[in-house]
Amino acid sequence: MTDDDMGGTAPPADGAIEGHDVAEDTSTGTIPEISYDEQLYPARPRRLRPRDQLRRSNLRRFTTDPRTAIGTNPSYVEWLVRQSMLKDADVLSRQLSGQPSMWRNPYARPDARRAITTADVWFTAYPISLITRPGQSFLDALGQDALWDAFERIGINAVHTGPVKRAGGISGWQETPSVDGHFDRISTEIDPLFGDEEAFRRLTDVADAHGGSVIDDIVPGHTGKGADYRLAEMAFKDYPGIYHMIEIPPEDWHLLPEVPAGRDAVNLDPSSEHELAERGYIIGELQRVIFYTPGVKETNWSATDIVTGVDGQQRRWVYLHYFKEGQPSINWLDPTFAGMRLVIGDALHSLGDLGSSALRLDANGFLGVEKSAEGLPAWSEGHPLSHAANHIIAGMVRKVGGFTFQELNLTIEDIRDTGAVGADLSYDFVSRPAYQHALATGDTEFLRLALRQSLELGVEPVGLVHGMQNHDELTYELVHWATLHRDDVYSFRNREIPGAQLAEEIRADLTEKLTGAADFNMVFTQNGIACTTASLIAATRGATTLSDITDDDIPAIRDAHLLLCKYNAWQPGVFALSGWDLTGMLTLDRAEVRDLIDSGDTRWIERGAHDLLDAAPDAQRSPSGMPRARSLYGSLPAQLASPDSFASRFAEVLAVRREHGVAIATQIDVPDVAHPGMLVLVHRLDDGLGDEGAPIQLTVLNFTAEPIEGTVHSEQLPVRHAVVDAQTHEVVSRVDDLQSFIVHLEPYGGLFLLLTEEEPSAS
Repeated sequence: MTDDDMGGTAPPADGAIEGHDVAEDTSTGTIPEISYDEQLYPARPRRLRPRDQLRRSNLRRFTTDPRTAIGTNPSYVEWLVRQSMLKDADVLSRQLSGQPSMWRNPYARPDARRAITTADVWFTAYPISLITRPGQSFLDALGQDALWDAFERIGINAVHTGPVKRAGGISGWQETPSVDGHFDRISTEIDPLFGDEEAFRRLTDVADAHGGSVIDDIVPGHTGKGADYRLAEMAFKDYPGIYHMIEIPPEDWHLLPEVPAGRDAVNLDPSSEHELAERGYIIGELQRVIFYTPGVKETNWSATDIVTGVDGQQRRWVYLHYFKEGQPSINWLDPTFAGMRLVIGDALHSLGDLGSSALRLDANGFLGVEKSAEGLPAWSEGHPLSHAANHIIAGMVRKVGGFTFQELNLTIEDIRDTGAVGADLSYDFVSRPAYQHALATGDTEFLRLALRQSLELGVEPVGLVHGMQNHDELTYELVHWATLHRDDVYSFRNREIPGAQLAEEIRADLTEKLTGAADFNMVFTQNGIACTTASLIAATRGATTLSDITDDDIPAIRDAHLLLCKYNAWQPGVFALSGWDLTGMLTLDRAEVRDLIDSGDTRWIERGAHDLLDAAPDAQRSPSGMPRARSLYGSLPAQLASPDSFASRFAEVLAVRREHGVAIATQIDVPDVAHPGMLVLVHRLDDGLGDEGAPIQLTVLNFTAEPIEGTVHSEQLPVRHAVVDAQTHEVVSRVDDLQSFIVHLEPYGGLFLLLTEEEPSAS
């Protein structure tokens, strides 16, 4: 970081804090002169991104001061204020308030199909795992024309950058590293590890030139322990209102555990949590403990050490964190509304200043907590405050011309209710573990059950982001079945069982099939399994070690991988995949990331470094230090030169998807099947307009490694219609008077079928 970036001068020694603001943009708001490109191509319309409609801000960055890091030192407090997210949010909000750009777009209701028509196939990046040219930043690498040329050839029209703003924490004058893959944000500034704000803006401009979009992240549920949190601990102004944190008076400090040397907080054990709840300090036990680890995280509450405030008073706090200790939860209903201001400011910075077109809402299902009846856990999931907060965030994003999607791993009803007023799209936690279970077992019964439940409860696939591997584990919590519907009875494997038992059986199947013999996949706490898509497939095919996977295995792994692509792409909704998918990455040997997984976070084995463009063929690590994993498919340029490669065949899958508009179609049936390994999805290609006369499309898939011949039957099929393979344009069958037809599927095969009226016989 340069002196200019840091502001050039140290903070004042005496510093009355009240009068200092982050320097604000003094732009007059006048329309700038057109650029050379606009003059050269006057007929080319500009796409309306949020940044094109909002005034640009200019948030200055400041440096540190090498003096005592304590609340009674005004210089230290001033330094924290100058880099706090809340201060940046206040500046941004004042600049945008009252501008006509805030009233140009509809914002009240989510609109999945509008979002999909903006960007329907997403590349989900993970900054620390991308191998770049020596000296090239992640954002510069992602903004290369060569990469977007490859994306265009494949059919990818959006990039989700992943979290690239500064994350981790501050201890004294020093920054501390992220504890959760940069999802513990502490600043609106781009982390220098990944580039800078100008590189982000160049990325959005290159994407726009290729007809694409850039999707950024905000985290409305928590921050890291950065400047905002440290100011909150010091009881400075509105900052304690950002968090769910409670000051414990000195006379009750004996109720708090002692903080070990070298740490700033310690997790409460269940007995301490109960005692503090009994005395009315906290609301106590929550519905579940995410990332539960004995002796590390047994509750969702931690206690700070003694902190000296700006008033000289010593305090200890207990604070809520749904996730890790370094991710204090944001309080969305504090009288200062400081948490809300911080999150909205971060969102507007990404949209209006950096130029992104959409935002992912991470951890947005945990924005409201409330004490329950005596003896019951606090209400912390599906709370109405979460719905209200999501409505505000998503409404603000739509108001400036963007859209949002949420990563909400709760019940189907929670996804439906939150999505009804909040995010335009939701990540597909409904069928993601189910389709992987289908591949692992060669049986689609649970997948069909999950898809039908989703339709019955009002979550249509058009509102979902159907994702392949991302940076997270294969989640098998199966919250829908294990919580709200734990006592409901379902028909499964020729018997009636309650939802809780159903969830246990699916978890047991996945654990056994994917980690039982295969030592290259690992269980991740109680949440799921750490694996890549390729390593998942290899495990289902019987591989036990990474060395068992030879070049002879690649064609079958590729075909199964393409099957999963067809499942996700040949249905309504967004389709998303990662660099690990595009290059066919395997997991890392656990010894290569031993220091990262020793804390229990086994997901690091699936985050191996990969090289999309052969940028550094000899590099053994990414610039961030992630070891290179083994690629089964190779780089994109090499794949696109071969018609049989994964990328080339995947491009054909996307071409059929886009030609027939299945992304915004309506799913009307998930029928029973003639073979347990088959799956049939029936769609009406009506663009969501409800036209019952629109063409019928069927996605027919084989989740086994054996050929299948079976009957497809659905009451939605019009009789005496020809069945046409959309890829070959050949008539492969005809719908009989029983509304059925016979189909042949190759191992891991998939067909995109269209029904057309037959020409009347000449006789």
